[in-house]
Amino acid sequence: MGVEWFRNGGSAHLRVSVVAVVCGGLLVVSFIDWLCGMTRLENLSGFVHPKYQKVEKIFRKNFHDGWEREGAAIAVYHKGELIVDLQGGYADKSSGRKWTSDTRTVVFSATKAVGALCVAILVDRGHIAYEDKMSAYWPEFAQQGKENITIDWLMSHRAGLAALDEPISREDAKDFEKMAYVLAKQKPNWEPGTKSGYHAITFGWIVDQIVRRADPKRRSVGQFFKEEVADKYGIDFHIGLPSSEEHTMSRLSMPSTAHLLKEIVYDPRVLIVLGILHLRPPTSIARKVRENPQWFKLEQDVNTFNDPELHGMEQVAALGITKARDLAKLFSLMLSGKLFSKKLLERFKTPQINSGLDEIVMTPLPKGHGFLYERHPTAGKQWLVGHPGFGGSTIMMDMEDEIVVAYVTNGLKTGMGELTRTYRHLRNAVFECFEKAKQETSESIVDIPL
Repeated sequence: MGVEWFRNGGSAHLRVSVVAVVCGGLLVVSFIDWLCGMTRLENLSGFVHPKYQKVEKIFRKNFHDGWEREGAAIAVYHKGELIVDLQGGYADKSSGRKWTSDTRTVVFSATKAVGALCVAILVDRGHIAYEDKMSAYWPEFAQQGKENITIDWLMSHRAGLAALDEPISREDAKDFEKMAYVLAKQKPNWEPGTKSGYHAITFGWIVDQIVRRADPKRRSVGQFFKEEVADKYGIDFHIGLPSSEEHTMSRLSMPSTAHLLKEIVYDPRVLIVLGILHLRPPTSIARKVRENPQWFKLEQDVNTFNDPELHGMEQVAALGITKARDLAKLFSLMLSGKLFSKKLLERFKTPQINSGLDEIVMTPLPKGHGFLYERHPTAGKQWLVGHPGFGGSTIMMDMEDEIVVAYVTNGLKTGMGELTRTYRHLRNAVFECFEKAKQETSESIVDIPL
């Protein structure tokens, strides 16, 4: 029957149907692109090394094609040298305020990499060890079967403290003694050390407790970072922004329905992420993570994160405030060995956990020592180390070639990390330019006979 169908012209009908489907799909995509519109990048500022001009081209294209609807910035360091520093678009599109070199923004979970850095400094100075039990520094923490939880388990999301039973108010979140009490009495969500599940919010309060108990001066994580890193090296990164600096903040916005559809059409993996985020059972740990604190439900009301009160809060899981240039500079300093020893850096080159699904996000999530990892885009490379943030802001390092890429944006995207198209294309352009420059350097070396 199938053969007869082809003989009677079925093949031609099939070709026509396929063409019709493809054309229809292209029309849908074109319509979505039209809905999203294009943004003219009229205020691009900064500079780019001549060998990295493709990065500027991609940065402009992200705006022109409508992927950047607000503002953004990218900075790249190579072996301590700033080679890309670009910013443009709007800090607040609703008021027409442009994004400048002074604009700061919330980088959400990219902040976790700074928390990891603070703990690493304390480890390097001998004040604490990853193998130590938290209860040795904090006896009350041993309640509810948590006596064997190590610093390592806490930093690699294996402690089972992703969700809290006690509702957390804004006032609670700012009270470190209250949070110490809540964390100490919390029963683990799973047997500690047996699973890894992303501690999206609690990571910040946990790291603050680690720093306060390991630091000889008993400083908060925000104060420790300010005095030991930011002030010493001129890094404009805040874990708790002074109210006097609020005027420099960009305004965050969520994607419209049209922009969401555009992301899904161009990368269907985004739909999977949305499904995992919104379709979990009410009794699941992941749902509990989303529901508490109620005021931290950023995927539902991003305006909460435009609130100056939150900008001033010390929360090293999600509320770091910075510029791309300073974020990249910070981790370039780390790779140089100025913040802690290169011997310790070696421990961070590969993930501790790189198998199975994460208990919370239900996808593979390579992680370790407070960092997340993504595959290097260049053949022959293994990992980039750092942390992506909600909406797209990301910090990533190539530890072998000492390249640091920092991307920040206030026009939040649905995807995160690898699923953030704007970041992914910029990141790929950086490493393509690097490989090309390296190849040109190699070819320019000619043996001269003696």
